[in-house]
Amino acid sequence: MSAYIKSNLNKIHLRIAAACKRVGRDPTEVTLLPVTKTKPSSDIRKAFAVGENRFGENKVQEAKDKAEELEDLPIQWCMIGYLQTNKVRYVARFAAEVHSLDRIKLARELDKRLQHEGRSIDILVQVNTSNESQKYGLAPKEVLAFARELPNFSALNVKGLMTLALFSKDQDKVRPCFVRLRELRERLRQDGPDGLSWDTLSMGMSSDFEWAIEEGATEVRIGQAIFGHRPLTDSYYWPK
Repeated sequence: MSAYIKSNLNKIHLRIAAACKRVGRDPTEVTLLPVTKTKPSSDIRKAFAVGENRFGENKVQEAKDKAEELEDLPIQWCMIGYLQTNKVRYVARFAAEVHSLDRIKLARELDKRLQHEGRSIDILVQVNTSNESQKYGLAPKEVLAFARELPNFSALNVKGLMTLALFSKDQDKVRPCFVRLRELRERLRQDGPDGLSWDTLSMGMSSDFEWAIEEGATEVRIGQAIFGHRPLTDSYYWPK
């Protein structure tokens, strides 16, 4: 299994490099975030052994359990799923990053809990670029006003934006989601509050990450293409 994961990681890095080459980008501009939801801690140990030390998780309890099981490893845990405010107290203790900030109530609770823990974490603002009702995230038109509130929360290190594109095999439907996020970042750089970084564009998953890179992604979130098929459908991770 370790060789399987290593081989898949190598293939993904080659595909990232090829996508960058097609549009004249430097592959070092794109970070891979392995997504380990539903996968056992043993798989994470194997990925860590071949050089990965950041992992994305969707559900707080699952991430918390894995963080405890793997506390002997210097892993950075990234919460990429919808985050309920009543789970923030756990996230504030073990997560290094939250990629799904989409409301002021959550920002306020995160900041309060992190201040209590004496910590700060990196933050991505989630945007619903596909305008799908089953997905969380701010509407693009709401992001600028939201961003102007974020300097009030000193424990939140804002690093950029995250989106989930339309689930489709049609790139003509998927790519516009990535374009919207890139264009939104440019607007934030021009009109957003001073002191915040918008360098990160986290967009693209196993099925569409090459299109995302071609449209400007700086981070891609890859799960099944590294660790294999998941027993649960993606809809399991959508908010109810």
